[in-house]
Amino acid sequence: QVHLVESGGGSVQAGGSLSLSCAVSGYTYSAGCMGWFRQSPGKEREGVATIYSTYIGVYSSYADSVKGRLTISRDNTGKSLYLQMNSLKPEDTATYYCAAKRLSCSFADSQFAYWGQGTQVTVSS
Repeated sequence: QVHLVESGGGSVQAGGSLSLSCAVSGYTYSAGCMGWFRQSPGKEREGVATIYSTYIGVYSSYADSVKGRLTISRDNTGKSLYLQMNSLKPEDTATYYCAAKRLSCSFADSQFAYWGQGTQVTVSS
C-alpha cells in the first residue's frame, strides 16, 4: 500500500511563503496523478493543485484561487511531491493533504485512493 507523509507546514504572515513536501513510500504508479487538497474548519475539502505524469509528459492544474501563487512539482521518480506557496493570503489557512490516484487527474477527492495525514498552514493578516 502507498503511504504519503506531508511536511513543511507552519505559520506565516500574509504575503509570506511556505514550501510543503510529501514523501511517498510503498510503491508508486508508473503513470498517474498526485495532488494537493486543503480543508479549513466548517468547509469541505477542496482541490488545490494536481500534477499528472504520463508516458508523454508531466502536466499540472490549479484551482483558480491559487493560480500564480502556488506551484506544484514532483521529482523524477514520483516519490516526492512539493507545493511552493508564495504571496500567501489568510484564506489559504487550512490543513493541506497530499493524495494520489491511478491514471488521469481529478479535483474530486473521492477518486483519490491514497492520502497523507495532513500538515497545517496558518496565514495571519
